[in-house]
Amino acid sequence: MKIYILTCIFFIFIIKTTDAQEHASVEKSIWQVQSLLITKYFSNESRLKRDMALRSELGFNFSYQDGFFMQNPLYVWNPFLRIEPRYYYNLEKRLLKGKKIAKNSGNFLALTTTYQPDWFVISNEDGIRVIPSLSLIPTWGIRRSPTRHFNYEAGIGIGYGWEYYRVMPRTVAMGEVFVNLHLRVGLQL
Repeated sequence: MKIYILTCIFFIFIIKTTDAQEHASVEKSIWQVQSLLITKYFSNESRLKRDMALRSELGFNFSYQDGFFMQNPLYVWNPFLRIEPRYYYNLEKRLLKGKKIAKNSGNFLALTTTYQPDWFVISNEDGIRVIPSLSLIPTWGIRRSPTRHFNYEAGIGIGYGWEYYRVMPRTVAMGEVFVNLHLRVGLQL
């Protein structure tokens, strides 16, 4: 009889433990600084649903120009804003295989929306301006966080964008294909 009761208690414990295991989910909020050589990004990734996050980002793009007809090379840093809903489609599978999903380690699909304004430019030459642009790019990517504060991610996508040229007295939008190819190394705050 004692064995029967102990066996029943054991099975109830196993069933309760199995029900209590957490489902795969993205983190509630992640603040981070990411970089690739000279380009810098400050971003936040906030959970929308169990497998969706909204990434908002402020960063500086870097441009370099040099050539035969230029006296000095031109260095330009200009700000951009990016908002990106991300769908992490393989978190459950990674969890079942025993792989890490902490800090949103997984593969994702995103709609990258980037706005590059002509607010200001940091450059080694005076009078440099950038062409304001807006782009919408479907992107596939991977994100991994091997340690608590370190992450890396890579992504690729092709979409459409518009550059806004100032032609007096109005602004003209010219559309073209944009490519998003990124490789970033980051520090989670």
